Amino acid sequence: MSDKDPFGGKQGQGDDSWHKEVVNRLAFAAVTEQRRARRWSIFFKCLLGLYLLALLVLYMPTDWSELPATADEHTALVELSGPISDASEASADTVIGGLRDAFEDKNTKGVILRANSPGGSPVQSSYIFHEIKRLRELYPDTPLYAVVTDICASGCYYVVAAADEIYVDESSIVGSIGVRMDSFGFVDAMEMLGVERRLYTAGESKGFLDPFTPSKETDVEHVSKLLAGIHEQFKNAVMEGRGERLQEHPQLFTGLVWTGEESVAMGLVDHTGSAGYVAREVIGAEDIVDFTQEPDLLERLSDRIGVAMARAMNEIFVSGGGVVR
Repeated sequence: MSDKDPFGGKQGQGDDSWHKEVVNRLAFAAVTEQRRARRWSIFFKCLLGLYLLALLVLYMPTDWSELPATADEHTALVELSGPISDASEASADTVIGGLRDAFEDKNTKGVILRANSPGGSPVQSSYIFHEIKRLRELYPDTPLYAVVTDICASGCYYVVAAADEIYVDESSIVGSIGVRMDSFGFVDAMEMLGVERRLYTAGESKGFLDPFTPSKETDVEHVSKLLAGIHEQFKNAVMEGRGERLQEHPQLFTGLVWTGEESVAMGLVDHTGSAGYVAREVIGAEDIVDFTQEPDLLERLSDRIGVAMARAMNEIFVSGGGVVR
């Protein structure tokens, strides 16, 4: 049997130096592992800090004059841009929040709702419409003007109908006072492919308008009544907001759209003009302060950080073949 220890030392000489050597090497390995872990921790903290700093710089105004500076009389601006839905930047919560801030500011001389939207949810549009009516009653000395840029159709027009006056460009697209529900049918295609539809429901109409089964006349009649009811609410809101300014036109509520120039003649809008024109010539306060609410920054940051960290962990422990300890 060898008189050497596993590390090449001599045994049986009355000392335990090789034991000390083992302990020293284990301790050194543990310290090395701790240092490595600490370095990785510092690295990821620095990386996270740089990521947060980059996002802050990205969303920080490039011109500090863009921040609401409400020391003097001004025109308040709120944007309604893009599809109107509860998950978009043109949601009722976002638009209403901006409008409330604009009206509550003591130096707001007038409010402009600048609209550029193809429409969207009738519910979200109705929320904004009724909030505008409420704010106008609460602040009777603060007018609200809608200014249409490219398009103001369907739910967007539902909203701006509550404004004191509506301004457009001659080439703006305005109207689409109607309601729609989209669907499709694959019945014949499924039959050609030999695909069988299996649908199980509790409630005889639970699967109505299913695109993979033939439509029923009773289902179509039910949806038609539903859409007609919403359309009637839409028309009532437009007539309430526009009043006698609306001109009689056989196609006014058919869902068609018109140019800004045509819509002035029809009474759908009042005048032509931009946001700058309305602030300067109509409201009389040329300085415009933007009260549009941005999506919650912390929520955006948490979402993006979560995705970034998940990718980083995947790269380290999966793609790199590492082992989680």
